[in-house]
Amino acid sequence: MSGFVGGLLKARRAFTSRAVFTQQRATYIHGKPPQSKVGALETVFVLAVMSLTILGPSGWILAHLEHYKSRDSAADD
Repeated sequence: MSGFVGGLLKARRAFTSRAVFTQQRATYIHGKPPQSKVGALETVFVLAVMSLTILGPSGWILAHLEHYKSRDSAADD
């Protein structure tokens, strides 16, 4: 039994990565203040466009679902 477990441990060590990763902190990166402020109207516009872009195609499909169902059944006849 111990030979079997030892073999599994050796096999596991063979497949694991030998590289040791160290986490480096980016303390040398400094941000700057924004060049211009983003207004409320711009924010609302961008959020509306992104929502429409993401939800628009799925809404179109759901709105025309009956059309897609009837088209598939007509093709089967």
